[in-house]
Amino acid sequence: MTTSLQRGSLEGGPSPFRLPVVFGIVNVTRDSFSDGGRFLEANAAIEHGRQLIAQGAQVVDLGAAASNPHAEAVAPEAEIARLAPVVSALKQDGIPLSIDTFAVDVQRWALQQDIKYLNDVRGFPEPHFYPALADSSATLVVMHAVQEGGKATSVDAPPDAIYGRVFDFFEERISALQRAGVASSRLILDPGMGLFLGTRPEASFEVLRRLPELKAAFGLPLLVSVSRKSFLRRTARRGVADAGFATLAAEVFAVFQGADYIRTHDPAALADGTAVWAAALTGNRTSS
Repeated sequence: MTTSLQRGSLEGGPSPFRLPVVFGIVNVTRDSFSDGGRFLEANAAIEHGRQLIAQGAQVVDLGAAASNPHAEAVAPEAEIARLAPVVSALKQDGIPLSIDTFAVDVQRWALQQDIKYLNDVRGFPEPHFYPALADSSATLVVMHAVQEGGKATSVDAPPDAIYGRVFDFFEERISALQRAGVASSRLILDPGMGLFLGTRPEASFEVLRRLPELKAAFGLPLLVSVSRKSFLRRTARRGVADAGFATLAAEVFAVFQGADYIRTHDPAALADGTAVWAAALTGNRTSS
């Protein structure tokens, strides 16, 4: 799934460069910050998922409850009703799926559908659910967030303390999941980005710079999800519709820093960006 190359690190020495596994985002919601209801209807979501795969994604990440600060609350049964026809159709196509939800009832349903990945912005905080996670085969995307709940809220987290907070969170949560019987080989770490690291853009850039440290500390693959997020829009002074260039720059930087998975709205741009980067490093054309 990944291709090992050589790249120059920020410190000037060579280190492994890997083309990432790409999660293409499909928001089956009415109030996503990025696409505001375009894919709420099942057929639209199904078609978009297929398009993302055609554009270079390897996994489709489906979410039926938005996590932005202004999103409506969605009951678990409503999430499942939105997801069910999309999951059924894309599974019939043989497309690997991730379910992005912080509701345990929806996670439980997803495990029954034999979903390949579960993606939780709360990082699986419910110990009573750990036996079910341990009994499953799903790979878990364990995300850090400064918020206690599932939705992003405005938290002024000091950027100079954010890496320590991320580190402490993963140290505790990985240990808890392993004690419950979840193998470390089934874990992917997502440090969170944008408002999930606080209101200041500096916090997200600090964590992006320190991805190699995070990877070395835990020896687990990293997923980075910066696509169209507020810290990039503020830095580039662009709206959501014009955030593509800033997104691509941050995504390629994350890959350069060792991210194994990138969650994105635009896999075609990411594929182009990483192909050019890899060719420039090796002097040759490469393919994933």
